[in-house]
Amino acid sequence: MDTDTLIARFHSVRKRSRQLAEPLSDEDCCAQSMPDASPIKWHLAHTTWFFETFILEQYERNFQPFQPAFRVLFNSYYNGVGDKHPRPQRGLLTRPALGDVLAYRRNIDERIGVLLAEQRDANVDTIARLVDLGLHHEQQHQELMLTDVKHMLSMSPLYPAYSNEHFAECDAAAPMQWREFDAAVVHVGHAGADFCFDNEVPRHRQFVERYALSSRLVTNAEYLKFIEAGGYAESSLWLSEGWDWVKANQLDKPMYWQRTNNGWQEFTLYGLQKIDPHRPVTHLSFFEADAYARWSGARLPTEAEWENAASSCHDFGMPALHPTAGGACSHEKGGLSQLFGYGWQWTLSSYAPYPGYQVAEGAIGEYNGKFMSNQYVLRGSSCATPEGHTRATYRNFFPATARWQFTGIRLARSL
Repeated sequence: MDTDTLIARFHSVRKRSRQLAEPLSDEDCCAQSMPDASPIKWHLAHTTWFFETFILEQYERNFQPFQPAFRVLFNSYYNGVGDKHPRPQRGLLTRPALGDVLAYRRNIDERIGVLLAEQRDANVDTIARLVDLGLHHEQQHQELMLTDVKHMLSMSPLYPAYSNEHFAECDAAAPMQWREFDAAVVHVGHAGADFCFDNEVPRHRQFVERYALSSRLVTNAEYLKFIEAGGYAESSLWLSEGWDWVKANQLDKPMYWQRTNNGWQEFTLYGLQKIDPHRPVTHLSFFEADAYARWSGARLPTEAEWENAASSCHDFGMPALHPTAGGACSHEKGGLSQLFGYGWQWTLSSYAPYPGYQVAEGAIGEYNGKFMSNQYVLRGSSCATPEGHTRATYRNFFPATARWQFTGIRLARSL
């Protein structure tokens, strides 16, 4: 990527983060609804901290921090950088004010622009790679901004909407079919010079037995049948840890679903809405996805199965505030739909390094590698994933109980 293109992309991605915050009040931007979520103000500051700490601090002549205290306040998990403000207490940071954070962004944006425009020495390629990494990091946070603010707004009895646009009904979901794949040695992982995160490499071979994947994601209507059949009360469907979690938290429905006098409703970024039976069900934990798969006589796919099936699909969809129905992706490997841009799809694969994986040196090496424990891989992308941030090799990961992301279900069968 040439310098002019990189500078244009830098300002475009940075502008998008500010746009996501525009519908919100200053109070909205400061609130933290749970330890796993962060205030919008913190997201705006942390993504800026990334560029200041990993690029300007290293490569800007006569570097001076915008505000020395920000090095601690907006560090997320980089132990190699130094101390961190406790994650569960990010919502207590009423200072700096939102306006100060936006001023921080403007300052760092200008300095990164100058650094890129003037950089002509041996560090130019290294700086360009770090800026590109920082932009993909910011796009990850753009998705988190939407899912975190959704959780925050859902805590209000007013059920306020993030967007006042019309929440349109969907067309009927296509009948679920099964696409079969032969047993084979398949290649898994990223190849080529395009950007990827370090957890997507090295590309390697895996053997998969003959299997089938469902042609689309599970819908709200289909998941409702699981609820009505007593799925949350049948211990035989659940992994032991999942059953304990369901009972301890008295769960009997997906996150954001509500039983009302007017039937089932769901909190969305458009406010409280009647559940659309044709949309993909989302905001499910791994345990819920796994239990539903067992109940339906199927299982979840492995990440190798999923990537093998999705490798020929290049229809990545457009970002939205809620998943829709449809999403055909016809290709020679099976005509699967809703692979990208609807809901992240849980797999049976534990999040672990690929054979030959090497952790990068320095604090940047903490980006992915140290989280390869006690988490499951999700594949695809969601309606909240930014445009240009989707590929078949992308490995998302969350603990088995995580529900606040747009996470859904694609079924698999062994043949």
